[in-house]
Amino acid sequence: MAIHAVGGEQVMICNVKYEAGTRVARHSHPSAEQVMWIVEGDVTMTVGDETKTLGAGDVVVVNRGVEHELYSEGGMTFVEALAPVLRDHVPDPERDLVLGAQGDSLHADH
Repeated sequence: MAIHAVGGEQVMICNVKYEAGTRVARHSHPSAEQVMWIVEGDVTMTVGDETKTLGAGDVVVVNRGVEHELYSEGGMTFVEALAPVLRDHVPDPERDLVLGAQGDSLHADH
């Protein structure tokens, strides 16, 4: 997996590349909403009880607290936005965050 991320006080956007055969186990983000825009490749994604195969140009919204999982047989590239910023999704806080007066006080742990 390769990730390029930038976040502020309230939202984070990432460019993510998953290699062929990437599987992300079922999980949820209790504190954050996630929006994914597939740029290249394809993925089979389950959000809640609904499973779909998605490709370039498709968009997925995973609301706060909803369990989801994915598998990309051939690999994929996507852009995702997370709000609020999830600290565990920030590769390097010194490099990847631009914070104002509120700092990271609005960020969540997961």
